[in-house]
Amino acid sequence: MVIAIDGPAASGKGTLSQRIADAFGLAHLDTGVLYRAVGVSVLRAGGDPADNAAAARAAYALDPDHPILREVELRTDAAAQAASKVAAVPEVRAALLDFQRRFTQHPPGGAPGSVLDGRDIGTVVCPEADAKLFVTASVEVRAERRLKELRNRGIPAIPSDVLEDMKARDARDSQRAVAPLRPAADAFVLDTSALDADEVFARAVAHIGSKTGLRPTA
Repeated sequence: MVIAIDGPAASGKGTLSQRIADAFGLAHLDTGVLYRAVGVSVLRAGGDPADNAAAARAAYALDPDHPILREVELRTDAAAQAASKVAAVPEVRAALLDFQRRFTQHPPGGAPGSVLDGRDIGTVVCPEADAKLFVTASVEVRAERRLKELRNRGIPAIPSDVLEDMKARDARDSQRAVAPLRPAADAFVLDTSALDADEVFARAVAHIGSKTGLRPTA
């Protein structure tokens, strides 16, 4: 069983994906963490995340047990920006594609399936997923969410800068030549702009149930 959840930054897909995985007893993989890990690895080596060769080396060196995957630094805005840059490198996507597909073929913990969230799960990584969702929201709402998140973590942020960074990241993600961000043709598009977390979860569960027959176990 594979559930694919895609969407732009700060759309709420990460929170939703973890909640769905918990509810259905499935393994969860935040694929964005993989790209963040690659980006941070390049930065630590003194490289440029937009450098194809440096990014590819970092991607091929990543494995499921790499300690960087559990580091708090991956949640910083610098890591997010680096991730968006390495994600445009074809060799990086090829390396991480294999990583993600192995996860779905062998879910950890003996789970009967998996939930993957990212930007190309339903279109590239798992085009045959049992259920696909594309979670989105207006760029203004997403920028406000990111601003709140940063301030809650004690990170100074200027609203206009956060909004412009969000727009720039959206452009990179949607306009890249390889696996651009877009809904799969058969994805359920869920706009979270005016919904709270419980409403989003209820709609997602209803869709997954209609596609797979699954019912929450928790």
